[in-house]
Amino acid sequence: MERTAIRTERLELPPVRDEDVDRILEYRNLPEVTRWLLRTEVDPASFRAAWQRAAADPDDHSVVATLDGVVIGTVSLDVVDGIGQPGMPPRTEAELGYIFDPAYGGRGYATEAVSALVAHAFDRLSIRRITAGCFADNLASVRILEKVGMRREQHGVGDSWHAELGWVDGYTYALLAETWRRTAAL
Repeated sequence: MERTAIRTERLELPPVRDEDVDRILEYRNLPEVTRWLLRTEVDPASFRAAWQRAAADPDDHSVVATLDGVVIGTVSLDVVDGIGQPGMPPRTEAELGYIFDPAYGGRGYATEAVSALVAHAFDRLSIRRITAGCFADNLASVRILEKVGMRREQHGVGDSWHAELGWVDGYTYALLAETWRRTAAL
C-alpha cells in the first residue's frame, strides 16, 4: 500500500523520512520528554536505523506531525495480530504511541495528529482495535488518549518502573472501531 501524507486542519502527517530523524532527536532526548518514555535515552545511529526499518515495514504506519513544514512530533501505529484462537483474522489490532516537542505543547497538536491516525487506522487499514499505554502520572498523555475516545481498560498498580519515581502505576487504553464509528457519527 502506497503511504501518503494524512492532512488535518493544521497539520500534515507524512511517513517519517530519513531527513526527519535529526529534528526528531532534537526533542526526543529532552528531559521533559524522556521523563515519560520507557526508553529514556536513544543512540542517534540506532534511532535512525530503527526509523529506517520502520519505513520499510508494511505493518508500521508511523508518521511525523509537521506544522508549516516543521516536524513537531511523531505518531506511531504498528499493526499487529490480536489475541485469539486459530482462525482469527490477522493484523486487526494496532498499537499507538506518540512523542511531541514540548515547545508545541498545549495547543492540541498531539490530539489532532493522534485523532487523524486513529481515523486512518479504522477507515483505511481496517483495524478493529487500537491500544496504547502510558504511566498513570503522565496526565498530558492520559488527556490525549481520552480526548480521542479511548477508554481505560487497565490500571496496573505499581506495574511500571520509572527511573526517578520507582514503581508507579500504568494505564492501558483501547478503542474499538465500532465504538469510534458510533461516537464519530454523533
